[in-house]
Amino acid sequence: MSPWMLLLLLLTMAFCTSASAAASASNSFSFKDSFDIMGAEDHFKASPDGQVWYLYLDQKTGCGFQTKQRYRFGWFSMKLKLVGGDSAGVVTAYYMCSDLGAGPERDELDFEFLGNRTGEPYTIQTNVYKSGVGGREMRHMLWFDPTLDFHTYSILWNNHHIVFFVDRVPIRVYKNTDKPNNFFPNQKPMYMFSSIWNADDWATRGGLEKTDWRNEPFVSSYKDFQANGCQWKDPFPACVSTTTDNWWDQYGAWVLDDNQREDFSWVGRNLVIYDYCKDYKRYPTLPPECSL
Repeated sequence: MSPWMLLLLLLTMAFCTSASAAASASNSFSFKDSFDIMGAEDHFKASPDGQVWYLYLDQKTGCGFQTKQRYRFGWFSMKLKLVGGDSAGVVTAYYMCSDLGAGPERDELDFEFLGNRTGEPYTIQTNVYKSGVGGREMRHMLWFDPTLDFHTYSILWNNHHIVFFVDRVPIRVYKNTDKPNNFFPNQKPMYMFSSIWNADDWATRGGLEKTDWRNEPFVSSYKDFQANGCQWKDPFPACVSTTTDNWWDQYGAWVLDDNQREDFSWVGRNLVIYDYCKDYKRYPTLPPECSL
């Protein structure tokens, strides 16, 4: 073997060892260091290695968790596997909110997964709140069964737009109009939450399908949380980046790239089942951001 080939081999081995060590370090994520449990602690469980987390819903109560840290802008991602079988009436939520108690002036960015009867597809609902006002719902079908395996759900939030992603496919883009009547949450830092609860008064066919408690407990599963953003520091509010790579706040993250636009167009043609900007009965005068 030539000296150059030997050097290349050694460099490759060193890189692989370093990558393996980094992967191992990233897999040592501690739930307790980053999250607090909301509600009944006996309705939360973790896998033996601590890498997969489970929330349980039964007729008594549901459960949830929230980050200890607030963020203002960034990339926030989690892998979820949703409740299988008959999940009518059950909602699994993955969302950001500025208020621990869902107060009347909160800002919020929502993923809500609306369960259904066995064999019927899940519906994914997204929503945006500013100062306690929402009403910006969109609903999509998914192109896979979210109960069979983990899939990645992500929110990109910067001062230019909010993008909801499923497996890196943008399903919704919400733009900052930068106008006086702008309905864009960009001032309040937010926590990241997830929860599971009974919402059979509205979640499935407008509340016509009720939760079948013979199937309890209902279980949603989580892993691989990522928060690459600006941490909000009290008592002197400031945004401090958690990494040296603020790609989520650079020009390339202000708009969709060509591949993302193609995917987004496909989603719009095939998977949107409700868009508040097309609901003229609800909004005879559409909200101003709908003109975008």
